[in-house]
Amino acid sequence: MLRARLLAERVRFATDPAIEAAGAALAKHLRAILADLEPQCLGLYWPHRAEFNATAALAGTDEIARTPRALPFAKREPPELHYRLWDGLPPTLVDECGIPTSAGAPVVPDVVLVPCVGYTEAGLRLGYGGGYFDRWLAAHAHVCAVGVAWAWSRLDDAELVAEPHDVRLALVVTEEGPV
Repeated sequence: MLRARLLAERVRFATDPAIEAAGAALAKHLRAILADLEPQCLGLYWPHRAEFNATAALAGTDEIARTPRALPFAKREPPELHYRLWDGLPPTLVDECGIPTSAGAPVVPDVVLVPCVGYTEAGLRLGYGGGYFDRWLAAHAHVCAVGVAWAWSRLDDAELVAEPHDVRLALVVTEEGPV
């Protein structure tokens, strides 16, 4: 119920005129965070379901343009996720979950951007419910995971209680700045 409510709100927000200014502010904060983190390889995501388009927000950013980038590839059976190097062009391949991805070589980015349906100040993330990012992050504890979310999707601790498999994000970036 919570996930469905937040996803419906995100679709509604995608048509709100305020999204333009919010998107510009989120892009600015995200670029500043990545400049500080100086990733050697950046794991991005191809936006779907009205997610913030981090790939477009970072396009043309000199420091990011020179950084190797990767997109996730999700497999249904067994459920797993890995990253593949990405050339920055619109993907022509989709993974087993129907999400556009890259055909590049497998890689483990040192910084990954993780889309959030909802999030808490403590770094908990509500995603789509498949556990793909949580499993990958648990297996790659050295990776800096940066959540990307809209400020209005912030949840309090009573709304989103950690489950044993949940992996906390290093930080979450919204249009209001890092959390």
